[in-house]
Amino acid sequence: MRRGNEFGMRRIAAAMIASAVLASPGGLQAADAPPEPTAGPPNIVLILADDMGWSDLGCYGGEIPTPTLDALAAGGLRFTQFYNSARCSPTRAALLTGLHPHQAGVGRLSGPPSADDPPGYVGYLNQRCVTLAEVLRTAGYRTFMSGKWHVGQTENTWPLQRGFDRFYGIAEGATSYLQPKHLLLDNRRLPPPSNVGTKPSDYYLTDAFTDHAIQTVREHSGPAPFFLYLAFTAPHWPLQAKEEDIARFVGTYRDGWDSLRAARYARQVAGGLVSKDWPLSDRDDGARAWQALTEQQRTDLDYRMAVYAAQVHRMDANIGRLIVTLREKGILDTTLVMFLSDNGGCAEPYTDLGGREMKDINDPAQTRSCSYGRGWANLSNTPFRRFKSMLEEGGIATPLIVHWPAGLKAAPGQLEPTPCYLTDIMPTFMEVGGARYPADRNGEPLHPLEGRSLVPLFAASRTAPAPRQLFWEQYGNRAVRDGDWKALRRATARSKWELYDLAHDRTELEDLAAAHPETVAKLAAAWEAWAARAQVFPAPGKQ
Repeated sequence: MRRGNEFGMRRIAAAMIASAVLASPGGLQAADAPPEPTAGPPNIVLILADDMGWSDLGCYGGEIPTPTLDALAAGGLRFTQFYNSARCSPTRAALLTGLHPHQAGVGRLSGPPSADDPPGYVGYLNQRCVTLAEVLRTAGYRTFMSGKWHVGQTENTWPLQRGFDRFYGIAEGATSYLQPKHLLLDNRRLPPPSNVGTKPSDYYLTDAFTDHAIQTVREHSGPAPFFLYLAFTAPHWPLQAKEEDIARFVGTYRDGWDSLRAARYARQVAGGLVSKDWPLSDRDDGARAWQALTEQQRTDLDYRMAVYAAQVHRMDANIGRLIVTLREKGILDTTLVMFLSDNGGCAEPYTDLGGREMKDINDPAQTRSCSYGRGWANLSNTPFRRFKSMLEEGGIATPLIVHWPAGLKAAPGQLEPTPCYLTDIMPTFMEVGGARYPADRNGEPLHPLEGRSLVPLFAASRTAPAPRQLFWEQYGNRAVRDGDWKALRRATARSKWELYDLAHDRTELEDLAAAHPETVAKLAAAWEAWAARAQVFPAPGKQ
């Protein structure tokens, strides 16, 4: 009971902090009168979290204090059926180009190119796509990026070669938060931060990415609008956080993933994010019941989740710093801010005890999968099944928060249930930024855009958009959604297509394939036709 009271007090304190951070003038709380209309295209800030589950934010049912994002959601629009591409690089490719990831050449994780890679799997953005930065630059935008690139590791595929004016971050998929390697500034490789080896706690990657983002915003001047892409590595492994942040959460997770999943689910139902007709999915079969674990295992797992929560909380605090900067410049109301995650919570290496040993947590030398484990990833993806890289809802559902007081006409705090996908971001930014999609890049004809603008969903009243088909492929896993029907097939030799009615069963508990074989056949054929068109085939010999 005492822990529950402490948690309640933390949430109240976090809400008070958010109210202060985002208060008037120019903030979310400002206003007896509506904001003034923009004189030209808005500034655009796109923020991407890494390996964060659908329910980790407070405004999506989580217990981690995320006051900044909660306040942005309360003053903006929250999407309840927005989708990513289930994995880091493919999501970034689709987000940046408005194409399916295979069309952009990044159907799997980005890596060193090979001469025999099929066109959909070269591991970097190809010449038949353009990035958000390249398109917005043609409309007069200055373009800045800070964070994780992961759609090209060689210099000719880095951000400045794909339309960004400034870049600070990493080209690879992960690094140490405390002693990062391979940092880049524009097109220069940087030595490790100068404090490393003396006081590594003085450097923290999430802080540093935000520092650079804030610097570019502060230095920007003149009439041209800017586009900022802030791509955090948080809360991707390795588990590394500031000690003072970890201390806030140690003990919070002693009750375990079973009770915490039930609590998140209850908040989601109460908040309208989840229908009460969708039962909470069972605990993943790779995670034991919390009470079946030893006392030491529960203590260790509480600490692992505390570090993960600290990483999410620190990210939210840094977003708060950026929001303050926008407010101080007097441009918060006229800036379109979007936040989402690249995939569901990550279960790697698929053990409920987490990856690597306890001594590896917060070891600055760690860059690999020192992680929180399958049971906590199951919590992160409440109420859904499965995880990152898989195409059940737990792998592909992402929070999407849109905040834009000058442009959003929907009621503040409204939930938007329309199924949407990453490819919709490009046409949205083009519409608000006054940009046109080019016919070619360096003489290479471009794939046509695959998405549709979200701007009609920003209106005060609207008619529901027509249903459409959405498609996914990841490492042999397949899925297609058509209206409320979703079919999926796992990448195993004996797997068959499964079928779910997401209007009544978004937690995917009742497979209706046997009852509706004609629907399965229709959706499977649609997937095959899409895969042939979108460069899913030919696939690499080994995925």
